[in-house]
Amino acid sequence: MTSSPHAVHLAQLNVATLLHPLDDPRVKPFVDLLDPVNAAADEAPGFVWRLVGEGAADATGLRPAGENVIVNLSVWESREALWDFSYRSGHLEVMRRRREWFARHVEAHLALWWIPAGHLPTVAEALERLADLRAHGPSPRAFTFASPHTAAEAAEHLRDARPTDITGEPPGALRYPAAP
Repeated sequence: MTSSPHAVHLAQLNVATLLHPLDDPRVKPFVDLLDPVNAAADEAPGFVWRLVGEGAADATGLRPAGENVIVNLSVWESREALWDFSYRSGHLEVMRRRREWFARHVEAHLALWWIPAGHLPTVAEALERLADLRAHGPSPRAFTFASPHTAAEAAEHLRDARPTDITGEPPGALRYPAAP
């Protein structure tokens, strides 16, 4: 996790339903892009943290939302930093090709929410925010790029975040390994 002078950070969860298993040749172009895109995220201005599976370089092996659903959970210093990475970097190429690999979602597949700096969200917390967004629409508790809310608007929900342990990790969190 990188250090940050910001008092709050932006957490994001997105889920994608695979059209084919990750080892299927039709998904190979996506799999081949994972390492370079994740490396770019790790080096992007404003990046703080991303979820990875234990002993893995990414989170594609984790399936907390269903066997054919992959998750991406990360923390950024600001909405702008996440936007810039998502839409003004090589990540955009992956997004443009997403229909080759993922089913079209009929309900929200991305949730954003503000967290206290230093807090790392758990997968359960992230899935709960996505469920809140799906059930109630955008609010200061869970929102989208198209319907954003400020950290000030979300202040009462910042207290919902569970404290992290002394290592800075929520209990049971998977952590991105430190750079060598």
